Amino acid sequence: MWWAARWGDGMDLRAHTHQFCQKDNGLASLSFFGTFLLYVAALTVAIAFADQLVVLLCAGVVFAFAAVRLYVLQHDTGHASLFETRRQNDIAGHVLSVFTFAPFEVMKQNHNAHHAHVGNLDHRESGEIYTMTLREWQVAGWTRRLGYRLYRNPFVLVPLGAAFTYFIRYRWPKNTLKYGARGVILHNLAIAVFLAGLFWLAGLRGVLIWLAFSFVGGMIGVFLVYLQHNFEDTYWDRRPDLNPQVAALRGSSCLDFGWFFDFAVANITLHDIHHYNARIPSYRLRRCHHSLPPDVAPRRIGFVEAIRALGLKLWDEEQQRLVPFPAPAGRKMAALPERGQKA
Repeated sequence: MWWAARWGDGMDLRAHTHQFCQKDNGLASLSFFGTFLLYVAALTVAIAFADQLVVLLCAGVVFAFAAVRLYVLQHDTGHASLFETRRQNDIAGHVLSVFTFAPFEVMKQNHNAHHAHVGNLDHRESGEIYTMTLREWQVAGWTRRLGYRLYRNPFVLVPLGAAFTYFIRYRWPKNTLKYGARGVILHNLAIAVFLAGLFWLAGLRGVLIWLAFSFVGGMIGVFLVYLQHNFEDTYWDRRPDLNPQVAALRGSSCLDFGWFFDFAVANITLHDIHHYNARIPSYRLRRCHHSLPPDVAPRRIGFVEAIRALGLKLWDEEQQRLVPFPAPAGRKMAALPERGQKA
C-alpha cells in the first residue's frame, strides 16, 4: 500500500500536503477568468462557424472542456480552496453556478457529504454513483437486477446521467428544502436570464449549440466522476473498520491521461490527493502530486485501464475489489487474478 510505505498513519502525509494549501488570488483569478474567456470564445466560434462542421466540432469540444473546468472551479469554491477568503469563494461559486447548472449551496452541501462518507458502505447514498455489493446482487430480485444493470450500463449512465444530473436533479435536488429552496429558485431564474440573453444575441441556433455541447461537457463530467471512485482496487468498508484516510487515498483514483488533460479539467484527475486534503487549490494539486517521493507515489490509472473499469459493477466484500457482474447461470466466468498478480 503506497500510503503505508513511508507515511505511517498518514499524519506525515497530511503535513506534507499542508504546504500546498496556500491560496493565491492571482492564480485563482487567472484560472477563473481565463476559463471563462475560453468558454465564451469557444462558444462564439462554434456559433459563428456553425455551418462548417469541423470548426463547429473542434470549438464545441473546447467549449465542453471549458464547461467541465468551470464546474471543477465551482467545486473548489465549495471547499473554499480557490480564492483566499470564504466570501470570495462564495461569490465566485454563485457566479459559476449559472454556467455549471449546479446551485452553489446545494452542490456544496451534497459534495461535502460525499467527502464525509467516501468509502463507507453504510452511506452509499452520499456518493455520486451508487454501487451494489456482490452479496446484495446475489439476493436481489430480477427487477432490481435489471434496474441496476441499466443504471450501470455506460451507454445509459454517461448520457442519461449527464442529462439527469445537470438538467434535472440540480433543479430539484434531494436536499433543496434543507439547504435553501430560495437559492435554487434564484439560481433557476439566473439561468433563464442567461439563456434569454443568449437567444437575443445568437438566436435559437446559438441556444441549441450551447445546449448540445453543454451536454457533451456533462458526459465528460459523468465519465470522470465514475472513474474517481469506480476502479478495481478502490476501497469500501464499514465502521468501525473503515479507515477514513485509507478511504480518501485508496478509494479515490489518480488518472494518468497526460498533462494536457489534467490542465483541461483543472487537475480533478488527481482525485486521491484532493480527497485526502480538500483544502489544496486545483492549481496546486499537480505540484503536490509530483512532490511525492517515487517510492510513495500513488498508482496511476491509464486510459485503457479506465475504459476497462467501466465493466466493473459490484463491490466484492470478500475479495475487497470491484468486480464485473457474475456470469449467467450455466456459464463459467474466468477467475479474477489476485490483486498484484497478472491476469
